[in-house]
Amino acid sequence: ASTYAHFLFNAFDTDHNGSVSFEDFVMGLSILLRGTITEKLNWAFNLYDINKDGYITKEEMLDIMKAIYDMMGKCTYPVLKEETPHQHVEIFFQKMDKNKDGVVTIDEFIDCCQNDDNIMRSMHLFENVI
Repeated sequence: ASTYAHFLFNAFDTDHNGSVSFEDFVMGLSILLRGTITEKLNWAFNLYDINKDGYITKEEMLDIMKAIYDMMGKCTYPVLKEETPHQHVEIFFQKMDKNKDGVVTIDEFIDCCQNDDNIMRSMHLFENVI
């Protein structure tokens, strides 16, 4: 959980100053709870773009997936296999990296997510909260 929390912290720290101000926190929550689909997808892209270079690499996506699986995987039945995050990253990357250049751009990310019914359903998950 601490690794995933680190990634979330960096996504909320929009000015990259090493701290999350109340304004950073409220802005992030506002996007996640009430933002448009595009705003939510931009926020999610920012989460996966760990080094903030404008691209998601397989390594970045794998780091996030491993953190999620480390946090959730031990609580699932059947227990997830160690290679499961790698397999999911390969599947996502094949779908998202449209031009096969080894990185996912914001445009590729948004286009792929908007055309995936499961992702779109998850974007509406918090609409009735608060």
